[in-house]
Amino acid sequence: MILIGERINAGFKDIARAIREHDPQPVVKWAKKQAACGADYLDVNIGAASRDPADMAWLVEVVQGAVPTPISVDSNRPEVIRAGLEALDGRAAIVNSTTADDDKLEAIVPLAAEAGAGIIGVAMDARGSPQDVARRVENGAKIFMACVEAGIPPEMIFLDPVLMPIRFMQEQATKVLEAIREYTLLSDPPPHISVGLSNICSQTRERSLIARTFLVMAMAMGLDAAICNVLDDELLDAAATAELILNREIYSDGYLKAFRMRRGGG
Repeated sequence: MILIGERINAGFKDIARAIREHDPQPVVKWAKKQAACGADYLDVNIGAASRDPADMAWLVEVVQGAVPTPISVDSNRPEVIRAGLEALDGRAAIVNSTTADDDKLEAIVPLAAEAGAGIIGVAMDARGSPQDVARRVENGAKIFMACVEAGIPPEMIFLDPVLMPIRFMQEQATKVLEAIREYTLLSDPPPHISVGLSNICSQTRERSLIARTFLVMAMAMGLDAAICNVLDDELLDAAATAELILNREIYSDGYLKAFRMRRGGG
């Protein structure tokens, strides 16, 4: 399971302030915490805190000065993505993200290809978020083909079927699960499949329980990556147990301890 740490994002007040004031302390703190929990990538997003590409470059530089973890350069603006990629020190990266909209594909996919980065494709288009399985699959396939044609191999492509808040759009969760299963049939090997896991539990009381339950169900359908709260021990334990049940890991009584040690959690 590929775990992408969600916390260095201007949607969080402390990170938004850090970006505006160029204060590295909160960024370094969350980079180290997430790396210590075994995050495979750290998502880095200046969000609405700034429209200056130089601020993305600053944020990337602070993160990579703190930890060796690969980085997910997160923006929907090509100039911001380019600045983040150019600031990288050669470590592995993901571009997060493009949509299926033609303008986005033409502007963002080549940036990932030129940088040798992976890419997350969110199955939205000019009409907005998909409301059914068919549009999720259609948009995902379009993104996948555009990435392959640009020279990005399937194992570096991540498709996101667009997870929505269960509090407001409860019927969408099963449609996302169906779309995940369909994505596994796109190629051999299939692309990675990722979600923004915290979306499903937005504004709910039982955030952790909802997130980890959906994660396990989605893994059974083929999900193998998530942007999530990597500091949630119960979430990571559920992911480890799901991998065991799905026969991706060998059972031992100490499998959780082994999982934590392997991810750096001690």
